[in-house]
Amino acid sequence: MAEFSNFLENALINATLRATTYTSPATVYVSLYTTDPTDADTGTEVSGGSYARTAVTFGAPSNGVTTNSADVTFPTATASWGTVTHIGIHDASTAGNLLFHTPLDTSKTIDSGDIFKITSGNLSVTLS
Repeated sequence: MAEFSNFLENALINATLRATTYTSPATVYVSLYTTDPTDADTGTEVSGGSYARTAVTFGAPSNGVTTNSADVTFPTATASWGTVTHIGIHDASTAGNLLFHTPLDTSKTIDSGDIFKITSGNLSVTLS
């Protein structure tokens, strides 16, 4: 995942080139989308059926890459979430700002009773 949102692109340019303070979020959350969120966060995020963004932690980067340091397990779906095609990383559990986004390697249909899980080391953010 290396697709920056417009929000993060502007924040990093301002922080590194314009001496404008950017405060990193204390916690970041993985979000699921049924359409491409785009850099402007205009996609369709999953909603309903007990869906909630899920906190994620990352290890120290090496050569511009970091991966999740623990499993990211979403709540059990109590209704269909549709076909998840993309994921994002947000700076808040609701609302907030999209930071990164990317398509899944393989889309996944989530039905009632399913649990969407990203195992440790399988969500990477790469800056190159």
